[in-house]
Amino acid sequence: MQDRKPGRVLVTGGAGYVGSHAVLALLDRGWQVVVVDDLSTGSRRLVPEGVPLHVGDVGTEAFMAPVLAAIRPDAILHFAASISVPESVSNPEKYLRNNFEVSDRLIKMCIAAGVERFIFSSTAAVYGMPERLPIGEDAATRPINPYGQSKLMTEDVLRETSATSQLRHVTLRYFNVAGADPAGRSGQVMRNSTNLIKTVAELAAGNRTELLIHGDDYPTADGTCIRDYIHVSDLADAHVAALDYLMAGGPSEILNCGYGRGFSVLEVLAAADAVEGRRLAYRTGPRRPGDPPALVAEISRIRRILGWTPCRDDLELMVLSAIAWERGLAG
Repeated sequence: MQDRKPGRVLVTGGAGYVGSHAVLALLDRGWQVVVVDDLSTGSRRLVPEGVPLHVGDVGTEAFMAPVLAAIRPDAILHFAASISVPESVSNPEKYLRNNFEVSDRLIKMCIAAGVERFIFSSTAAVYGMPERLPIGEDAATRPINPYGQSKLMTEDVLRETSATSQLRHVTLRYFNVAGADPAGRSGQVMRNSTNLIKTVAELAAGNRTELLIHGDDYPTADGTCIRDYIHVSDLADAHVAALDYLMAGGPSEILNCGYGRGFSVLEVLAAADAVEGRRLAYRTGPRRPGDPPALVAEISRIRRILGWTPCRDDLELMVLSAIAWERGLAG
C-alpha cells in the first residue's frame, strides 16, 4: 500500500471510551480529527483541546448532514452506540434505535455526502454461543442478545451498501476492551459500567463498595466466564491501521480485534490482587442473561491484512492502567 499524507476524519462517539482513544491515536499520527457526540455517555473532558466537537445525534439528518457537508471527511469512524449487554436484554428497543436505526441513517447520509470510507465499531457478541474457539471471522453469527443483534444488523447494511455504492468499510469486531491510555489522557468515565476490568478498577480505587461475579457454574476450568481482553490503546491502533488500509484503496473487510487468548473472571481478579498487593473482596451471584461461557478471537486475519501487531498484551498492564485512571477520577 502506498504512503499517503493524513487527511481529515470524523469520529462519532469520540467523547466516549474507545472513541476518545482512537482520537488520541489519530492525532498522534497527524490526522485532522473532528468529533461528533451527544454526550449521553461520553464526556467533554475526553476530547483533546483543539479538536472540534459537534454535540448532537448522529442519526438526525438536520444536524448531521450540514456537519458532513462542512467537514467533507476522508473517512468516518463510527463508535456512537449503546454498549451494555444486560441493558440490551431489558430494553431491546433502545438498542434497535441507538445502534441499528441511527447507524442505518448515518450510512445513508454518508452515501449522499460522497463519503467513501467507513470504519464500524462492532462486537464479538455477533457470534453468540460459538461452536469452537478461537472464533474466526467466518464463524456463524447467531447473537444471543439484542446488543449483538443490533450490531450484526448494521454489519449487514454495510455489506449491502458496499456492494452497491462507493462506500468501502472495515468492520472491527471487538472482544473485551480494557485499560486506559498509558499516558493518562483518557479512560472510562461512565458509571454503572458492566465492563469487568472497569468495575474491578472502581473497587480498587474505592469508587465501588462491592464486586459481583455473575455466575460460577459455567463450563470453564474455574466456573467463571472467559473473555479475550484487549487493551484499548491497541484497539485504537487497529482503527488507525484500518483507516490507512482504506485510504490505500483496500476493499471492505470484517476483522476480529482481540489477542487470541482468554482469561476467566477469577483470573482477572487475581491479576488485580497482584497489582494491588492485597485481596479485593467479591461475592458470587447468578448468571447474567445474554452471557456466553467463553469468547476468544482468532486474529491471524487482522494481523495479515492490516499488519496490526498489538504491543500491550499484558493482563496486569490493562488492570494497572484502569486502576490508575480510576484513582485519577477519584482525586
